[in-house]
Amino acid sequence: MNATNTTELMHTLGQQAKVASALMAKASASTKLAALRGLAALLRANVDALQVDNAKDLERARANGLSEPMVDRLKLTPKVIETCAQGCEQLAAMPDIIGDITGMKQMPSGIRVGQMRVPIGVFGMVYESRPNVTIEAASLSIKSGNAAILRGGSEAIESNRALSRLVQRALTDAGLPADAVQLVPTTDRAAVGQLITMPQYVDVIIPRGGKGLIERISAEAKVPVIKHLDGNCHTYVDDPCDIAMAVKVADNAKTQKYSPCNATESLLVARGVAADFLPKIGAIYADKGVEMRVCAASRELLAGLKGAKLKDATEADWSEEYLAPVISIKVVEGVDEAIAHINHYSSHHTDAILTIDHVHAQRFLREVDSASVMVNASTRFADGFEFGLGAEIGISTDKFHARGPVGVEGLTSLKYVVLGEGEVRG
Repeated sequence: MNATNTTELMHTLGQQAKVASALMAKASASTKLAALRGLAALLRANVDALQVDNAKDLERARANGLSEPMVDRLKLTPKVIETCAQGCEQLAAMPDIIGDITGMKQMPSGIRVGQMRVPIGVFGMVYESRPNVTIEAASLSIKSGNAAILRGGSEAIESNRALSRLVQRALTDAGLPADAVQLVPTTDRAAVGQLITMPQYVDVIIPRGGKGLIERISAEAKVPVIKHLDGNCHTYVDDPCDIAMAVKVADNAKTQKYSPCNATESLLVARGVAADFLPKIGAIYADKGVEMRVCAASRELLAGLKGAKLKDATEADWSEEYLAPVISIKVVEGVDEAIAHINHYSSHHTDAILTIDHVHAQRFLREVDSASVMVNASTRFADGFEFGLGAEIGISTDKFHARGPVGVEGLTSLKYVVLGEGEVRG
């Protein structure tokens, strides 16, 4: 597709999304519920057909030499499809927040002032690999009363097209516009450049993928971007703490799964508990093949461990997102140094304190400048589903609008509403 055709295509998608967004904004809760339940039913009824289309993507990916872990992320197994269907049903069961008015106050002038929850309008989403994101984005778009333009990765184009057809069928079956969720039909990279520079049609862009993709979109977009670049998450083991609990949580936070952005990448340990805690967690990491990038004090306490992979930490390690069986470990004097270290090196995604000191816990919650801050829990909980959002469209480390896991509320805005009885300003 040449540049002129791509530009025309994206402007057409933008115009159609804008028209559809007005219809979605006024759709009733029951209509949106019908669309979500209809989509869940269609997914379950089309498992075999979806796998046929998915097989084309898998075959092409392997022929192009894509690594097996990446191929695995492309798979639309019956289990993945069922999870997508359940996600639609969970969203359908949640209260509809569109149109809710909160904070209504009577003013001395006689007017009453409050805020109403409204859709953002049109969001564009650019994502890689996992075709199930098509359903996550579409279902959140429907629930939040928005229109969406989705641009999945070229490696999943057949799967995404098949899923998109089901989404549009569910929309039209419920009496909603098919253009409320549109998939960019071309794999031309120029389409992304167009999508992120159309503020006349698109209200916000959400990139979901590797750091390179997000950096490019953040740099080139002429539309607000909801994003996070890195997931350098910390777990701080405080003095005092419950050592057994701290070992269990620090293990889960790092090793439950290495690749997500909410896995702990840096372990900070208060000097007062380091001699007791570090050999215990170190033995678990050694057993699981986790390489430990250590400061001098932690090396001293871990040096005798059988099978431990120890490497001296460099300055770069304190801010690194490994997404692998590697963790940086530093002994700190206490909560003051831990908070200062986290605020300096963290990516402001998710950070946790493991402690039995209430004052330390409250200070950590107040002073650590991250999108999610936790006490005595694994950083792996930083997830829209785990937070009760029904689904998430991504994680935001920005401070304006949405922060943390972005669910339905993160795809809405507030407008002031004023109710009067003929009042005029004096």
